[in-house]
Amino acid sequence: MHIEDNESLESNIEQRALDANASEVSGNGEPSSYFEQRTDLSQVKRSIEEIKSEIGKIIVGQNKMVELLLAAIFANGHVLIEGFPGVGKTLTAKILSRTIDADFSRIQFTPDLMPSDILGTSIFNYKTSEFEYKQGPIFSNIVLIDEINRSPAKTQAALFEVMEERQVTMDGTQYKMTEPFLIVATQNPIELEGTYRLPEAQMDRFLFKITVDYPELDSEVELLRRAHTGSGADSIHQIGEILSSDAIAEHRALTSKVIVEEKLMRYIAEIVNKTRHFKDIEIGASPRGSLAIMAAAKAIAVIKGRDFVTPEDIQYVVDPVLSHRVTIAPEREMEGVSPSKIINALMKSVEVPR
Repeated sequence: MHIEDNESLESNIEQRALDANASEVSGNGEPSSYFEQRTDLSQVKRSIEEIKSEIGKIIVGQNKMVELLLAAIFANGHVLIEGFPGVGKTLTAKILSRTIDADFSRIQFTPDLMPSDILGTSIFNYKTSEFEYKQGPIFSNIVLIDEINRSPAKTQAALFEVMEERQVTMDGTQYKMTEPFLIVATQNPIELEGTYRLPEAQMDRFLFKITVDYPELDSEVELLRRAHTGSGADSIHQIGEILSSDAIAEHRALTSKVIVEEKLMRYIAEIVNKTRHFKDIEIGASPRGSLAIMAAAKAIAVIKGRDFVTPEDIQYVVDPVLSHRVTIAPEREMEGVSPSKIINALMKSVEVPR
């Protein structure tokens, strides 16, 4: 009798495990009721909710932008925010920096900005008769680069090494950046006179390109209400610190342990591989795009309170990860077709694993 009961129990456990793996994730992104959480993400979830609450005191709507910024922090990636002037790009980056107990610096890119204005320079010390390296504003934890496309290629090239390798080489000496290190850059798609197109190699170093649109009508009404009552952008000093550098390191460690099944890795690879053969794309994404999708999907899973990635997590990040990594065909570009629209069409041609 006991043997039969044990066999029956083991059979039920195996069946539940199979059901959990085979079942689809519900529309709200929650796992099956059979699934047993293997990693405690309660502290991460509390931190995320607190950060969203702090940002929500000033920023209305733009929930996806906030989630992607948080995902970039957990995935250790840089972010490019593109949108029309006045939609809150710079403000959001400043608010985010205030929720983190870390150093913050801001660099305003202009046509006359030189690499030394970013990286720093060696200055001769007459007392010691030696050159001393004076670090530039890039040596910070969170760096806001405003209007990044307003500086020429020579200045843009100064960011290549520090964005990819988290270090600056000056006079043969390497200077490591202090973690966390995050670059949040902004640019607007209009006023192209006096701007410089970012090199493809630099664009590829951004984890996300987040496109910020105008707010919905109700959100704009709420903005007016807050400005009228004095609780708008001027109250940024009221934003409190939520995350420490140590907490970010812990959250990143948890993010790296998020489970990605083999079939989902293949799904990611198929999407990126498709960009290299899709009719409306001239130059597809590199393997760095595949790695970026997986890292971003892991971070989104953590933000959603899960320690495993679902197809929905991958679909959520594909556009902001790939839209700046592909070059669309010239004839499609002349027609005004956006990379996002082409990527969405591409996604429909790739089978979703279940």
